Amino acid sequence: MSMNDMENSTCFHCGDTCKDEAILFAEKNFCCSGCKTVYEILNSSDLSYYYELEESPGISPKFSADKFDFLDNAEIKERLLEFNDDKLQIVSFTIPSIHCSSCIWILENLNKLHGGIKSSQVDFPRKKIRISFLGEDLSLKDLVILLSRVGYEPYISLENFEKEEKTSSPDRQLVYKLGVAGFAFGNIMFLSFPEYFEMNEFWLERFKHVFRWLMFAFSLPVVFYSATDYFVSAYKGLRSGILNIDVPIALGIAVLFLRSTAEIILDIGTGFFDSLSGLLFFLLLGRFFQQKTYSFLSFERDYKSYFPIAVTRLTGDKNHPEEQVPVYKIEKGDRVIIRNEELIPMDCILINGAARIDYSFVTGEAEAVQKKSGDKLFAGGRQQGGIIEVEALKPVQQSYLTELWSDEVFKKDKASEFQNLTNQISRRFTFGVLSIAIIATIFWMFLDPSKAWNVFTAVLIIACPCAIALAAPFTLGNLLRILGKNQFYLKDAGVIEQLDKIDTVVFDKTGTITTSKRDSIYYEGMELSEEELQLLGGSLRASNHPLSRSLYEILKKNQITVPEHFEELTGKGLQTSHHTMNLKLGSEDFVKKNSSFHDTALIEKEHKNTSVHLSFNDSYKGCFNFQNSYREGLSEVFSRLVEKKELIILSGDNSGEKQKLESMLPAGTRMVFNQSPGDKLQFISELQKQGKKVLMVGDGLNDAGALAQSNVGIAISEDINVFSPACDGIMDASRFFQLPDFLELSSRAISVIKWSFVLSLCYNLVGLAFAVSGNLMPVVAAILMPLSSISIVVFTTLATQLLGKKIQR
Repeated sequence: MSMNDMENSTCFHCGDTCKDEAILFAEKNFCCSGCKTVYEILNSSDLSYYYELEESPGISPKFSADKFDFLDNAEIKERLLEFNDDKLQIVSFTIPSIHCSSCIWILENLNKLHGGIKSSQVDFPRKKIRISFLGEDLSLKDLVILLSRVGYEPYISLENFEKEEKTSSPDRQLVYKLGVAGFAFGNIMFLSFPEYFEMNEFWLERFKHVFRWLMFAFSLPVVFYSATDYFVSAYKGLRSGILNIDVPIALGIAVLFLRSTAEIILDIGTGFFDSLSGLLFFLLLGRFFQQKTYSFLSFERDYKSYFPIAVTRLTGDKNHPEEQVPVYKIEKGDRVIIRNEELIPMDCILINGAARIDYSFVTGEAEAVQKKSGDKLFAGGRQQGGIIEVEALKPVQQSYLTELWSDEVFKKDKASEFQNLTNQISRRFTFGVLSIAIIATIFWMFLDPSKAWNVFTAVLIIACPCAIALAAPFTLGNLLRILGKNQFYLKDAGVIEQLDKIDTVVFDKTGTITTSKRDSIYYEGMELSEEELQLLGGSLRASNHPLSRSLYEILKKNQITVPEHFEELTGKGLQTSHHTMNLKLGSEDFVKKNSSFHDTALIEKEHKNTSVHLSFNDSYKGCFNFQNSYREGLSEVFSRLVEKKELIILSGDNSGEKQKLESMLPAGTRMVFNQSPGDKLQFISELQKQGKKVLMVGDGLNDAGALAQSNVGIAISEDINVFSPACDGIMDASRFFQLPDFLELSSRAISVIKWSFVLSLCYNLVGLAFAVSGNLMPVVAAILMPLSSISIVVFTTLATQLLGKKIQR
C-alpha cells in the first residue's frame, strides 16, 4: 500500500482518517495502536460482531493509564462505589462517548472481556453504565482502564459525585432548539407578510428576492439543528425496519425544505419556509411540554416508589422502648431493629445480633453474606435470620430505593398488551399515512400537477400520529400520580393496563382481609415458665408474620430473651434456640411433628379457629387461638367486586372460620384453605392456564410466589411493611375498602385512552379530507397538527383529574 493510500484510508475501528499514523493489522487499517489493541481484544474475545452493528462504531482510545492512579486511594474508592461487600462491588459511571447501539452492545458484554465483571447495564438516555464486578479479580482502577482501552473512558468528577443523582438538569439542547425554531419562525413570518397580502409597492417588490433568501437563511438552522432529532429517529427506525411516528414528520420536513428551496431558486414562488419553521416550533413546543410533564411525573414517581415502608426505631424509653416510624424520618445515628425478611432501608453499622444478609435485591446474587458486629450493611440488603440492631449512617436516600424498586433483576415479564396495541396502531397508522400521501400525490399529478406537492406535504403533516402516541403515556402517567396520592403505589404505568384486564381476584386471608388487631387471643395448654415466655417473646419480636406481630403485642411487656439461633420456615413457622432451650412455633403439623405430649387431651383437640402452636424441646405445650378481626368494609368490597370478577379466598389457615366468612361475603365467593406458599403459586398458575387474568392481593410474606405468578400482584401494607420485589404495587391497608374504586378507575382510564384514539382519528380523517382534496395549505396544517397533540394531552389530563376526584376521600 502506498503512502498516499494510507493517508486517505480510514481507521477500521473508529472511522477517523489514518493520515501518516496508519497501522496495518490483519489487512485492516488503524489510526493508532489504541484502536489496533481494541480490535485485538474484541476479536480474541469473540466480540467481533461489534463491527457488524455499525460501520466504524468505535471511539479512538487515546489515554494515559497514569491519570487513574487516584483510584487506588481507599477513600476515593469508597465514595465512588455504590456497593462494596468483600467480594462483589458495584459502581456507576457516566460515559460521554456512548452514542449508538453498538456502544450499548459492547458495554453490556464487558463480562466477555474480563471474567471479574459479573454484569453491566447501560442507561442510554443518561449515558450511564452500572457495573457489578469482583473486587478480588479486578480493581476499580483496572476496570476504568479496561473501559478506556475499548474507547469508553468514564467521566469521573468527585466534586459533584454526590450531587449527580439528586439533581437532574433540564434538556438544554431541547430548549436551544426550541429557541432557534421560535426565533426563525417569528422572523420568517414577518418577512412573509408582504407576500401573504400581495402588496405590490415598489420597495417591497424590489427587495422581494432578498426577503426570500433571508427566509431561506433562517430556515437552515431550523432544518439542520432544530429538526435533527426527528431525522435521526426516523433513520434509526427505518434501519431497524420500524415505521415510527418520526418517519412522516422527517419526510414532511425534508419535502417542505426542498420544495421551498426549489421555488426560490427557480423564482416561481416564496416557498413554505413559514410552514416549515412553524411546524418545527410547535412540534418542539409540544415535546417541551411533554418533557416538563414527565419531569413532574418522574418526581411524583420517585415519591410514589418510595413505598410505605415503616421501621422500628429504638427510643431509649423504658416504658416505650420501640416505635414505628416512617422510614424517611430515620436520621444518622438512629438505632433501628431489622427483623427476619425485612429490607434494610439505609446504609448502617451492625450493632447487635447475627446478620445474614441477602443482597440479591441489589446485586442479583442470591448467596447470603454473614456479618458481625461493627460491619457496614448496605441499603437494599434483606436480613435472613433473627432480629438485628443497626445504627443508621445516613438518612434514607429515596432515589436509591427507587432505583432498587426498578432494578431489572426483579422485573418479571408481565407484558402490557394494551401498550403493544398502541404501538401497533402507530405503526399501521404511519404506513397508512404514507400510502395515502403517495396515492393522493399520484392522483393529483395527473389531475392538477400544481397541487400535487401541496397535497403530499399537507397529508404528511396533518396526519402525524403524535396525538395517538401521547394519549396512553399522559393518561396512565397522570393516573399513576393520582393513585399514589391515594396510597395505592404501583410499580409503573403498565400495571394500570393490566388491572383493566383482570377478571379474577384472589385474596389471601391472614394479614390481607384480616387486620393485625384481634378481638381476642387466648392460650390453651400447659403453663409456660418465665424462661419459656422470655424466649417466646424474643422469637416473636424477630418475626414479621402478622400472627407473630399480633401475639408479640400481648407478650412484649415480659422481659425477652434474644434467641441465639433463628430460622423462619415460610408457610410453617419458626424455630429458635437459646442455650439448651429449643422452641418451635407455627402450624399444627409443623409443631406437633416429632413432639411428645404430656396432656393427652391436647392430642384430640380440634382447632377450628386460627391457631399458633408451640413446643419447647420437642415437648408440645399448647396453642394460642385467634379470633380474627376483618377489615372495615370487607363485605362491601366483595359485594362490589363479585358483580364483574370471580372472587377467591386462598388461605394457608384451616377452614375454622369458613362459616363466618360465608355469612359475611356474597354468594359465589370461592374459598380454598390449607394452602402452602407453593400450593398458592400453583393455584394461580392453574387459573392462568384456564385463560384467567388474575389479581393476587396478599400480605407480601407467604404470598411472594403467588404475587409474582399473578398477572398483577398487590401487597397490603399495615404497621410493618416487608417490601417484596415480587409485587407490582403496594396498597396501604387503610385504603383496602377502596380497592373496587381503584380497579374501576383503571378501567375508566383505558376508556379515556380509547376515546383519545377516537378523537385523534376523527381529527385526522377531517384533516386528510381537506389535505387530499388540495384545500389545505401546509401553513394551516403546520399549526393544526401540534395543536391536536396538545388538545389530546389536555383532554386526557382533565379527564383523569375528574376521575381521580371521585376516589379522593
